[in-house]
Amino acid sequence: MNGFLAGMFAAALPLVAAGFWAGRRTARPQGLGDLGTPVEHATFQTLHTASLAAPPLRAGLTPDTARRAVRGLRTLLGTDALCLTDGSSVLTWDGAGEHHSAEILQRLGRIRETGRGEAFRIRCDDDGCALHWAVVAPLTVDDRVHGALVACAPRESAVLVRAAGEVARWVSVQLELADLDRSRTRLIEAEIKALRAQISPHFVFNSLAVIASFVRTDPDRARELLLEFADFTRYSFRSHGDFTTLADELHAIDQYLALVRARFGERLSVTLQIAPEVLPVALPFLCLQPLVENAVKHGLEGKTDKSHISITAQDAGSEALVVIEDNGVGMEPERLRRILAGEVGPSAGIGLSNVDDRLRQVYGDGHGLVIETAVGAGMKITVRLPKYQPGVHSAPGRTGPIPRTR
Repeated sequence: MNGFLAGMFAAALPLVAAGFWAGRRTARPQGLGDLGTPVEHATFQTLHTASLAAPPLRAGLTPDTARRAVRGLRTLLGTDALCLTDGSSVLTWDGAGEHHSAEILQRLGRIRETGRGEAFRIRCDDDGCALHWAVVAPLTVDDRVHGALVACAPRESAVLVRAAGEVARWVSVQLELADLDRSRTRLIEAEIKALRAQISPHFVFNSLAVIASFVRTDPDRARELLLEFADFTRYSFRSHGDFTTLADELHAIDQYLALVRARFGERLSVTLQIAPEVLPVALPFLCLQPLVENAVKHGLEGKTDKSHISITAQDAGSEALVVIEDNGVGMEPERLRRILAGEVGPSAGIGLSNVDDRLRQVYGDGHGLVIETAVGAGMKITVRLPKYQPGVHSAPGRTGPIPRTR
C-alpha cells in the first residue's frame, strides 16, 4: 500500500504542480483555507479521493461496486473517460466515448494472457469524438488478471500511462483485501461449523433422556426443559451473523446450564455475577458457551462430590472482563499449551483452541484466552472483550434478562 501511495503521488502530484490537464483545476479541500503548499493540498485531495473509492472496491469487483468507485478513480487520473472491466465485459464507463467499449473488449484477451498493460490509438469514425488514445492496465489478484482499468484521453501521454498503472495497482490491492475478507468470512463460518460439530452428541442424548424422565413425574418441568433445549439448539445453529451480544450468549449459557443441572442435580452448582452495563457488548458468536461446557466437563470429570462453576462479567473501562472458573480436575500446563496449539484433539478441551483463534483474529493476539490451571487445581479462563471494535457488530436478537443464578 505504501508503495502504491508513493507511486501515485509521483505520478499525480507533478500533474497538479505543472498544470498538466489544461482547463482542469482540482478543488481545494474545504476547511483548509489558504494553509499549506499546492503539493500539500494535492496530497490531501488525492488521499481523500482514494478514500472515497476504496469502500466499494473492498466488496469485490461487480457492476455495482465498479459503478460506485469509477467516478473517484477518474478524478484521481483527471482523464476524459474511464472504464472498469471484468475478464470479459465492461462493468461501468464514466465519461465520454462509451461507444469504444467493443474495441476495448477486443484488447482484454491479450491482457489476460500477458498480464501486462498496453497503450494504443483508438480507431473512431465519429469526427466529433475527442478520444483518440487509451491506456489499459490489468487488475490482478493472486497474480491472476481479474479485469482491467481503461483510461481514455485526447492524446498520447507517458504520464497517464504511469498514473493509470499506479491506480490499477491500488485497485488491485483493494480487490486482494476484498478477497482476504471473503476468505476470513469463510474461515470463521468453517470454524463455527466445526464448533457446532463438537457439541457433544452425548449432551443431546442425555438432555432428551432427562426430559423424557420428567414427562410422567413432572410434566411441567419436562415442558420447561424441552423449551430450554429447543431455544438453546436454535441459538447454537442459527445461520445469521458472525457476532452476538454478551446478553444473548449468557442467555444461551443459562439454558445450557438448566439442562445440565436437570441431569446432575445437586452435584453441580453455578453462580453468576453479571454487570448489566456489559450486556450489550458484541463478541464472536459461540465464544463463551464452549468455555462453560469445558468447565462442566472438567468440573464433573472424576469427581464424586460437588462441582462449582462461577461466571462473572465485569465492566473494566474500555473492556468487558469475563471470567469462567471451575474447581475441577484441572490440567497440566504443557497439555493446555498443546491443546491451544491444535496439537491435541478437540475432545481434550472442548472448543478452547477454536475460541482462542477466533478471539485473536477479531481483536488481535493481545486478546487471546488467559488460562490458569494445574492438575487438581481447577481452571480459570479470562476473556477480555473490547467494548468497541471496528467491524464487530452483533446481529439483531434478544437483549434478554440477566441470567439467573443456579
